[in-house]
Amino acid sequence: MINKRLLIKHLLAHNDENSFYDKKRKIDISHKEGKAKFLKHICALSNSNPKNNSFIVIGVEDEDNKIIGVDFFDDSKIQNLINAYLNHPPIVQYENIPFPHLPDDKVVGLVTIRPTGKITSLRKNIWKYYGGSVFFRDGSISMPKVFDIEIMDVNSKIVDAIEKHAQNNMEHTLNGVFDFMNHRKDFNAQYKVFKEYFVVCWAGQKKLTKKEVFYSRVDIELINEQVRLFFSALDEVSITINDDSFKIIEYVNLGLQDSNKYYPLEETIIKFEDNAHYNIETKLLFEPPQFDKKVLHHIYNNNNAILEKLKNGFTLSKREEIDLKNLPATYLICYLNLFHDAIHKLQEAKPYLKVYNREIYNLYKESLRILRKMKYN
Repeated sequence: MINKRLLIKHLLAHNDENSFYDKKRKIDISHKEGKAKFLKHICALSNSNPKNNSFIVIGVEDEDNKIIGVDFFDDSKIQNLINAYLNHPPIVQYENIPFPHLPDDKVVGLVTIRPTGKITSLRKNIWKYYGGSVFFRDGSISMPKVFDIEIMDVNSKIVDAIEKHAQNNMEHTLNGVFDFMNHRKDFNAQYKVFKEYFVVCWAGQKKLTKKEVFYSRVDIELINEQVRLFFSALDEVSITINDDSFKIIEYVNLGLQDSNKYYPLEETIIKFEDNAHYNIETKLLFEPPQFDKKVLHHIYNNNNAILEKLKNGFTLSKREEIDLKNLPATYLICYLNLFHDAIHKLQEAKPYLKVYNREIYNLYKESLRILRKMKYN
């Protein structure tokens, strides 16, 4: 089993970006340009490595390889995006890798690309790239190419060596458990061994509601691979464990006019097998809450007025400051109730919320995360 933190260190130490790995400070697949560039790199790395895995490391400074981290990204349906836009799509896995020096809410993103052995191309137009385009890695650059010969295998031995040196061992596992338990001891840190092989650590603030146990500020890691499986600073989570699986149900807090309710968002089941393998299954549970249209019109117009005051630099009243905190969630609710322009207003608010208040900006990102999960499901 590969220790993904070690793998990232070996990739960064190998040399600069090349034909089997790329590094990015961040990616943004919420907009067409960012989505198109991400697909281009996936396409190029897959075509350049027909016999071995290739990788994208996200959260690293380009100039000096400094690890700065990115937000936890929990979209298990990213393969749906790949399949929708690429012919002969590779198998793509996005994992969140914690590093000890990073803040709790930051990780390094690791994208692993497993090729099919066939030439990958764009299935349809996106941004400035045309359907049918084929990309290839030329050093550290993803370039369009025209192929008239079979792609050569040049990286397999190098990647095999890097993955071999990143294999996990008992010392790495024990150190990972101790590090987690010490770092998260204020949040009821626990661990469990599955199938005498896998070690899962988790922590969260425990709360008993109507005889049900929920957790907030939840952090769950598969120590063998140094992969963060789940992280949430905002929502409530239920956890169910047996000898073969670890199940998480995540709830999101939504509502109007100070009347909120928790709605189930997504169920994640990690199943451990006897042959030293595991798989993760996710199922979207979210049913958008429906509200009275007259009330929503009032809230939508109020949000728009607050956004205009933010854009023009005007001071907000005490009531408007409270409404601003609810603005991301209420724009989300309006959009889910067929106020189609609400999503554009939410995106328009991004730079102003980021400057105004870190807490409100985190609520904005949470609203976008819910939309992303719904879209790719």
